[in-house]
Amino acid sequence: QVHVVESGGGSVQAGGSLRLSCTASGMTASSYCMAWFRQSPGKEREGVARITINRGYTQYADSVKGRFTISQDSGKSTIRLQMNRLTPEDTDTYYCAVDWFNCDSFSFLARSFEHWGQGTGVTVSS
Repeated sequence: QVHVVESGGGSVQAGGSLRLSCTASGMTASSYCMAWFRQSPGKEREGVARITINRGYTQYADSVKGRFTISQDSGKSTIRLQMNRLTPEDTDTYYCAVDWFNCDSFSFLARSFEHWGQGTGVTVSS
């Protein structure tokens, strides 16, 4: 059984930084996709960044390129999302998602991911 647990998040002023973490347990494949999505009430869940575990492939949404960095703890099923130069538009609930296939083999859409964490809130004040 796969479990996905996020941590981090919180409140910060515009221009500040936060780091999110996500650990997946129960994933038995040597490589697979882990990703961060975000969602506001009434809006679709938006892909932020994703990484293929143990392969190094990464992909970012245009809105976060150059500000956010996704990384994997070496040899572990744990990823981080370092978020710098945050703006109020980054305020959302952030979700970690995991799927069995390598990231570059499928579209970066929420419906493509099978396993999800509970979400963690990020609030950026102006």
